[in-house]
Order: sequence, then structure tokens, then C-alpha cells
Amino acid sequence: MTRYEPVESPDSTTTFPYHDLTPPEPVDVYEAREVVRRYLPRTPLVKSEMLSAETGANVYLKREDTLPTGAFKVRGGVTLGHRLSEEFREAGLIAASTGNHGQSVAYAGREFDVPVTVAVPADPNPEKVAAMERFGAEVVAIGADYDEAREWAEGRAASEGLRYVHSANEPDLVAGVATAGLEVLETLPAVDRVVCPVGGGSGAAGYCLTVGAIGGADIVGVQSVAADATYRAYHEGHLDPVDSAMTEAEGISSRAPFALTVEVLRDRLDDMITVPEESIWEGVADLLTDERIVAEGASAAAIAAVRSMDDVAGENVVVPITGRNLSTEKLRNALSPA
Repeated sequence: MTRYEPVESPDSTTTFPYHDLTPPEPVDVYEAREVVRRYLPRTPLVKSEMLSAETGANVYLKREDTLPTGAFKVRGGVTLGHRLSEEFREAGLIAASTGNHGQSVAYAGREFDVPVTVAVPADPNPEKVAAMERFGAEVVAIGADYDEAREWAEGRAASEGLRYVHSANEPDLVAGVATAGLEVLETLPAVDRVVCPVGGGSGAAGYCLTVGAIGGADIVGVQSVAADATYRAYHEGHLDPVDSAMTEAEGISSRAPFALTVEVLRDRLDDMITVPEESIWEGVADLLTDERIVAEGASAAAIAAVRSMDDVAGENVVVPITGRNLSTEKLRNALSPA
């Protein structure tokens, strides 16, 4: 078994020699689509009557929550799994996740018969853990937050020769995730704006490479004010981590910005904004009560952002519903705030 030592990393996370930090281009997304369509269904683009009436825009929801894992990241998981080097198929994959990236890697592991270990924070979303285990992954709860779990996974990858699947510094993941943007363009060619939640940035980078680069739309990224590492990296021109990420929307909770996706965002994103935590959970509640959609806090961050915009009237606006894997506890809290 080959063991790889970490190499110098441009950000605060660990990278290995097999990590290619060259950002994908639109042509790579078209190639990834040939993989993704073999393993996953197309997801619908549905007009939100609630948000359209409220904003004066034509707001469309890209329903990535309808994918088998309930979240968009599985597009990248199957792309990476399909292309995985033979040397790692026996040793297996390891990742760190608050849930959806881990489910993506676990799903790919089951699809391609590769063992998977996922490190999660010590107080994880229990439903996401159960889903990862159903897909066959070994789930290890360790560390106070995602970044501590990530550091543990990086160390184990080095010591045991596992293939570390970074949550963003992976061109195959970004290209796979970006295939959602090609589906948007095929359904609605005239998009004015995409408003996308940002954790590690793979989703927003994917829309930059497709609906932005090909369709000419403005792409706006959204973070919580309580977890704004990528927002700061984008606006301030660095890759420094922040001290804490206190958002309850675990899908966008990371203390570290990632080199590959931040490079794409700096090059192609039109703006990055933040929204208050309370507006995220108002969005979760309203999507359920008015649209009958169970959406994670990460998805609702983009809903909150669209609601805050005073210049979208008359536009065609796309908002990805990036995931449905909201814990029962957080759903109750959103519907019955203290």
C-alpha cells in the first residue's frame, strides 16, 4: 500500500500529491456530465410562487434535494468515484464532513465497491450519520467542529494510505457538482442571476463555470454572518481561516476557505454576501409551510439573500435547494422559535 505524505498547501488544509489544484473549466463540466447522467437522475427546476410574488422576480428552485442522497454533492462523488485510480480502490477513501459531502463519498463508495470512512464532528446531525452508514461508510465522530474532524481525517489518510477526498480541492468534485448548472441552462436558457449558498464553495464555483461562464448570468454567493471564512477570503484576497464558525446551518459551516474553489470564485463570481442567522431559519420555516419543501439551513441562506435584494424585480433568478437533510431537531426549532 502506497502512503503519501502531505505536500505544501496554499490554504490551511492538508493536500496530498494526488490533489490537483487546477480549477476545472466549462469543458470539464461537459465531460463530467457524461459520468453523472449514468448514475444520477436529472433534478427539476421549479418556479417558487412564494418567492416570485414576494420579490417581483421569477424565482426558480433547482431541486437538488431530489437526488438519492438528498443533496447536490453526490454529483461530485460519483464523478470522482468513477475516475478513481486503481491504487486507492482497495485501501479506500476517507473524508471529513458535516454530512452531505460524507454522504456523497459514501454513496460513491457503495456504487464503485470502495471502502469509505467519514469523520464527523462529535455532535453531528444524527440523520446524516444514519444515511452515511446506510450507504456502507464507517462514521467516526471526533472533534469539536468540522475542521477538527477534517484534521483527524487528514492525519489518518497520511498514516494509513487512504485516499483523502477533500471537500473542495478536487477538480472532479467541482466539475461533477457543476453539472447541475448545465441542467439549469437546458431548462431555462435566460437566467439573470443565480444565488447560491457557500460553505466550501463547490456549488457556487459550479454555477460560475456554467450558468455564469456559458449563460452570462450573475452568480452571487451567500454565507452566514456567523461562518464567513470564504466571504472574507473572497473580499480580502487571502486564504486565512477564521477562529470560529458558529452557524447552525452545518452545510455552510467551515472555518477554512479552500484554495481551488476560492480561485474560481475570485475569477468568476459576481459578488459574495452574508445573511443573519435568524433570516436563514425563517427561510427554512417558510419553505416548508408555503412550498412544502424541507430544506437545510444552507439552502435557506440563499432564500434569505434573495429576500434581501432590492434589485431583482423582473429577473429570472435561480436558487439551488442544495439539500433536504435537515435534522428533526432543527426543523422543530425553525417551526417553533424560542
